[in-house]
Amino acid sequence: MTSHTVSRRDFVVVLTAAGGGLLLGCRVGDRSGAATAAAGAAPPAFAPNAFIRIGTDGRVTLVMPQVEMGQGMYTSMPMLIAEELEVGLDQVQLEHAPPNDKLYANPLVGFQMTGASSSVRMLYQPLRKAGATARVMLITAAAQRWNVDPTSCNAAKGMVSHPATGKKLSYGDLADAAAKVPVPAEVTLKDPKSFTLIGTPAKRLDSPQKVNGTAPYSIDVRLPGLKIATLAESPVLGGKVASVDDSKAKAIPGVRQIVRLEDLVAVVADHMWAAKQGLAALTIRWDEGPNAKVSTEDVVKGLDAASRTPGVVARKQGDAAAAITGAAKKLEAVYQVPFLAHATMEPVNCTVHVRKDGCEVWTGSQVLSRVQATAAQVTGLPPEKGVVHNHLLGGGFGRRLEVDFETKAVRIAKEVEGPVKVVWTREEDIQHDVYRPYYYDRIAAGLSPEGRPVAWTHRVLGPSILARWAPPAFKDGLDGDATDGAVHLVYDIPAIQVEYLRHEEPVLGTGFWRGVGVTHNNFVIESFMDELAAVANQDPVAYRRALLAKAPRARAVLDVAAKASGWGRKLPAGYGRGVSLLYSGWDTYVAQVAEVEVSKAGEVRVHRVVCAVDCGTVINPDTVKAQMEGGIVFGISGALWGEITLKNGRVEQSNFHNYRVLRMNETPAIEVHLVRNGEAPGGIGEPGTAATAAALANAVFAATGKRIRKLPLERQLRSG
Repeated sequence: MTSHTVSRRDFVVVLTAAGGGLLLGCRVGDRSGAATAAAGAAPPAFAPNAFIRIGTDGRVTLVMPQVEMGQGMYTSMPMLIAEELEVGLDQVQLEHAPPNDKLYANPLVGFQMTGASSSVRMLYQPLRKAGATARVMLITAAAQRWNVDPTSCNAAKGMVSHPATGKKLSYGDLADAAAKVPVPAEVTLKDPKSFTLIGTPAKRLDSPQKVNGTAPYSIDVRLPGLKIATLAESPVLGGKVASVDDSKAKAIPGVRQIVRLEDLVAVVADHMWAAKQGLAALTIRWDEGPNAKVSTEDVVKGLDAASRTPGVVARKQGDAAAAITGAAKKLEAVYQVPFLAHATMEPVNCTVHVRKDGCEVWTGSQVLSRVQATAAQVTGLPPEKGVVHNHLLGGGFGRRLEVDFETKAVRIAKEVEGPVKVVWTREEDIQHDVYRPYYYDRIAAGLSPEGRPVAWTHRVLGPSILARWAPPAFKDGLDGDATDGAVHLVYDIPAIQVEYLRHEEPVLGTGFWRGVGVTHNNFVIESFMDELAAVANQDPVAYRRALLAKAPRARAVLDVAAKASGWGRKLPAGYGRGVSLLYSGWDTYVAQVAEVEVSKAGEVRVHRVVCAVDCGTVINPDTVKAQMEGGIVFGISGALWGEITLKNGRVEQSNFHNYRVLRMNETPAIEVHLVRNGEAPGGIGEPGTAATAAALANAVFAATGKRIRKLPLERQLRSG
């Protein structure tokens, strides 16, 4: 990939050439794309499948089905293609796939989606097969030209050679001929022992552009005649606009238009400052609707009452209730986790141009085809009249699995002549997020006289995101995401029962976070496991290890993390170590040991986190480590301070002064140890975050003797 120095204003036409891996102006069915042509790329000559295109100039293009939001997709996905195609990583350029569920559906969900730590898990085989298919066809084309047996030919570094005669041809030379070769139904993939790229460290291909400022995010979009809009939505969910006095706003220089819709008011201006000033000058009276008096306490009361009702059984092993009744000891607990915002570095934004004959959208989305669908629905245009330009995401974390902000942007753009970029202020972003749900769990265990668990029950209570977001996945009253981690309990316990009880709270919209169900389930499970160890008067690591005889991969990461952290070494007063173990539907095993210091005022300083991860086959070890580090930082913020609260139907938090995130000077030393094996690849985007809260809570207990069953940690410590 070649780096070019260009202005941000030029990105609309040169994104492919700039190496950002994005394709603008690409309509469904037009795999070449207008931006590629504008950037001077040669017409494609060989496209054996939806993912690869090889031009007569030798350019190898990966039509990228997944979006890059910091997780390293723009490097790991090319590694899969390059490994089987036998080209260097530097020979692959990227072009973002257009919205097309038929060609680019994520096998996990059946439509185009980046999320759920699924990219490598779902596309490891398909992308390798795509590369191998192209390689076989190129070799076949060369063998036909030379009139030799294809098995006597080799492919390497973008060339096909015939060792017996010394003949060589580049992939570019063979592109036209390869396009005429029948696509093989089956191809043989490389033996992992022969890998030259997969499993080796590779520098991020998108890093140079991000460092020099040429990497394009949707907030960077510049178009001729572009206007900027910002908006105010009803502060209470479900509220409506009652009246607007916009006389003062219209008098502000640069303000061009006030758009009033049923649930929001937008100010359209020449630039963001004028739009913000205009918004501040508006006098809006809201009809707050039925939720105007709702508080967090009301939500918790509803959850508590609902939690006393049995749920739908998600896992049943033996008779847990009877075993607990007959156990020598019994322990029960209620655990709670709060609503959480995403607070992505790049606030949500979307640029839209609605014309009579079409609609163009510039955004950063994890669900590209859904953006196209919502634009069609709002405008009444057929989907094929909608063009979606996707960009790098300045933080996704599940926030951009939703299309609420694109929907609102299209609604606003319908009222505006020409293109308009709608930008949410940080305050509007945090106060109108789609939040990680509030969960309220009841958990219990029965212990033998020796303190070993003989029975385990866990009732998960909260809303169902899947019932709204992917209705077919919500079956028989069960939400597999809400119970993720809880149903995957790896400890050897004779009797286990896990229940899920759906309870919807209408006040706030809830959605995916960086891991959802498992971020709360792991906190509950691993904190409670520490409680059991304390009751049994046993070391927390030794207690867990004794229950992992049937889970060798889990035991291996636990051993690595414990040893690397110096588990058992004495710490100063006020310090503590805590451990957590994670396994979930991501097919990844993680163990973390956190070392914290707790002040007398209840302030928690995380000094060190040691993480061991077994994610099966590793594509790029540097990416795995970076993902775990980033996930841990995200998890620390959520566990120590993360909390969205309601008062009079309004979200009380508005910016980083009262929705705190970890600062650079507060970031602990983080060590990541990879436990390698040949298992299938597991997910890595979310496990680091999911394992963190319990490790911190258990470390706080070790430091203070205070058992915390409700997050965030510092609020509980300071409240006594």
